[in-house]
Parts: sequence; C-alpha cells; structure tokens
Amino acid sequence: MPVPILAYHQIAVPPSGRAPFRSMVVHPDAFRSQMKWLKRLGIQGLSLREAMPYVMGAKTGKVAAITFDDSYLNVYENALPVLQEHGFTATNFVVANQIGGGNVWDVPLGVGPAACMSEEQLRHWSSLGHEIGSHTLDHVHLPHLDEGEARRQISQSRGLLEDMLAVEVSSFCFPYGDEKPLDRKLVREAGYSAATTTQRGRARPHDDPFGLPRATVRRNDTWLQFVRKCVSG
Repeated sequence: MPVPILAYHQIAVPPSGRAPFRSMVVHPDAFRSQMKWLKRLGIQGLSLREAMPYVMGAKTGKVAAITFDDSYLNVYENALPVLQEHGFTATNFVVANQIGGGNVWDVPLGVGPAACMSEEQLRHWSSLGHEIGSHTLDHVHLPHLDEGEARRQISQSRGLLEDMLAVEVSSFCFPYGDEKPLDRKLVREAGYSAATTTQRGRARPHDDPFGLPRATVRRNDTWLQFVRKCVSG
C-alpha cells in the first residue's frame, strides 16, 4: 500500500498579506484538524524511520509519515502537543548549525525571522519517541556545491546531531528538494537509510529510498485536499 509522507514547515499563525512562502505556514488549528482526520481515517501517524518498513513493503497497514522541515520552535510549541495527544510520532529535519538559531537561509528572501528548536527541545522531542533527521549543516542548495562541500554538509550534519543529541540519525531531507544523482549517492555513503524530496506522490516499494516523494501540506489546504493527499496518488 502506498504511504503518504506529509511535509510540513511552520505550524503557526500565518503572516498577513503577500509574505513570501506564506503557504508554508500552517495554522495550529488546521494542523490539529488534520491530525484528527488521520485518526478518523484509521491512519497511524509515524516518523519516517517507523514508516519505512511500510514504504518498502515489509509491513502492511494504514500509516502516514509526518515530517517537519527546518526544526522550527513553533513546531515544538504547537505541533508536538497534538502529536502526543493522538499517539503519533514524527520526524524533525534539523538544520544542524541553526540549533537554537533561526531561519537565516530564508530571511534574505523576505521571509520573516523564525526561531529554531534548541538542543534541550530537540532532546525532549527525541525522548518522546520522535525522530531527529538531518537537513544539512546550513540549509544549502546541494546541487550548487562541489562534491567535497556537498559531502561535508551531508555527512557532518549527521555526525553533529548524533554527537550532540545522543541519537541515531538515519533520515535525511534535501533542502529545497534540490538534489541530483551524486547527492543521493553521498547521502547513502554517509550512512543514512532514507532521504526525502519535494517530488509529489506517495511512497512505494519500488521507489529509491534516497529519493522519496512527499505531499506538502499548505496553509490553504481544505480538509478535502488534505484527505486526498493522504489517500490518493
């Protein structure tokens, strides 16, 4: 059975007007409603690590992987309690050099500043059974880098997170969804087990585990659009 891998960014009150990437900010009330829909549909929300046996066909059941890019503080504040309430787990893709920092990669584009989780908050996230994944050291466009720097961003981010948080880091997310065959190869060589892209679709056993498609959840998704992302495609 194909597995939807849901992709979120910020869980907060969206900015007004025409702020860049406003669609990537999902209101906390909408997020709560979406998790309720998963429950109604009999779908168990899982971290990517826990969902991979279903993706690869080793297990069967109605599941959805829940992933958050960039490790925003508002995910800790607004999404974590809802996940706990529903008995779901999720994956948090962390920009390793911005732990306790902010979205410095977005600010030059006109996006409002947003804080990232601290080391203590990431430890708490992990202690509750949620997954820590890597989103590189600096949220870079990997295809724009030479091989040595791409390898450093991919490999050292895993090592930094594992050393700092005392957890195994086996999942990776390509920033901006940017990747090429070399980048997938570098992720595999760095010791990860899976990597996600922004390619649309649900994950299937024949998919490259280092190029998994996802369904991005957006600010203005209706309940029907959200349900379709979970059960169609």
